Amino acid sequence: MQLADLLRETLEMDSQDVWENERTPTPVRRFGVRLHTAGLSIRETVAILELLGVERSHGAVWNWVHRLSEAQSDEKQIKVDGEKKWFYAAVDVDSKLLLEVDVFSRCGTDPAAAFFHRLSEKHNVADTVFLVDTGGYLTALSRHDLSGRLDYRIRNHIEKWFQTVTMRIDRSHLLAGQSI
Repeated sequence: MQLADLLRETLEMDSQDVWENERTPTPVRRFGVRLHTAGLSIRETVAILELLGVERSHGAVWNWVHRLSEAQSDEKQIKVDGEKKWFYAAVDVDSKLLLEVDVFSRCGTDPAAAFFHRLSEKHNVADTVFLVDTGGYLTALSRHDLSGRLDYRIRNHIEKWFQTVTMRIDRSHLLAGQSI
C-alpha cells in the first residue's frame, strides 16, 4: 500500500473520535497511529508526519498510539496439581482493570480464540486494539473480527500483572507449607 493510499483510506474512515481536547485533527492522528501499527517506530512516524507538514512531538504521537491500544492480552504457563496449564488474561491499559482470565490445558491459537470469544461475550471490545506478543494471537483475534498488533516493547501492564500473580502464588505455597 502506498503512502497516498494509506492517507486517503485513513481520511475516508468514519469520524468516530476517541480523543478529546486534541489540537491535531482526528484523521491525522489516526493516520499517525496506522503508520506506527504498520511497523514504523514512533520517531519514523513523527518524521513522515513532518514531511507532510504536521509537526508533533514524539510524546504526542506516543500518546496517540497508546490511547488506541486499549487492552493487552497474554498467557503464562503455570502448574496446577503438577500438570502444566496456560493461564490467559486481558488487562485494560487505561484503567488497569483485569478484563478476563481463563485457564486451558494447552496453549495455541485455538485456546486463545476461545479466550477472546469469552472476553467478547462479556465486554464490548469490538473497537479495541489488543497488544499481543505472538502471531498466533492475531489469528485468534481475526477469528472474532477483533483487532490486534504485535508489540513486544510496551506490554508492561500484563507482564507486571502476571509477575504479581506468580509472586502471590509462590507466597501462598510458602505459607501453606508453614505451620502457624
